[in-house]
Amino acid sequence: MSQKKKSSNTFIIVLTLLVFASIAVFVVLNSNNQKENEPGTEFSKQPSLEKQPRLGEEDAPVKVVEFGDFKCPACKAWGESIYPQLVDDYVESGQVEFGYINVLFHGEESTLGSAAAEAVLKLEPESYWDFHKKLFAEQPENDHDTVWLTVDKIHEVAAETTGIAAEDLEAAMQTEAVVEEVNKDTSLVEEYEIQLTPTIMVNEVMIEDPFDYEKIKSVIDEALEDQE
Repeated sequence: MSQKKKSSNTFIIVLTLLVFASIAVFVVLNSNNQKENEPGTEFSKQPSLEKQPRLGEEDAPVKVVEFGDFKCPACKAWGESIYPQLVDDYVESGQVEFGYINVLFHGEESTLGSAAAEAVLKLEPESYWDFHKKLFAEQPENDHDTVWLTVDKIHEVAAETTGIAAEDLEAAMQTEAVVEEVNKDTSLVEEYEIQLTPTIMVNEVMIEDPFDYEKIKSVIDEALEDQE
């Protein structure tokens, strides 16, 4: 084979490889762009808020649900950073109703906190959100694995945020009605295959990154437009 033909074949091979490499890069970039534009996983229905703690107008056109755990540091951070913006921008205007579903990823303490919150919701529903926020506020800034969510801590928080007597709260936490509500939340966690807390859903859409407020807003705004 002549040197000229060898050079020609080499050029064709290199050119072909470059073309395939360019196609591969395009496919990867296009796939990444599509992924970035997708708000998250879409389900056939949104989680039911029946008998759940709720904030806002019941007939609000958009429902936002947090799957959270009182022992979860990220849930505390979300409640301090994203939740107030959501309330200011959408809940107070009547556009969004917000609901909370308990997740028991941290064992006995998670179960204890959930039962206490459900008991407050039943005994004194108007105090629920104050109790909810204060219980998260009591979460240690460091050493998250330490045991802190105890019966004593629950009584302390309840005394500051509710008018419920300690013995009444403790009795309510052990009732069948409260146990059923906690179990119902666990069923929802399984149904929606919750893997991380917090997990945020806007209607039927599970948001990929719960701390991406702009994405949350875009999904809410799109849902509101669909109602028009």
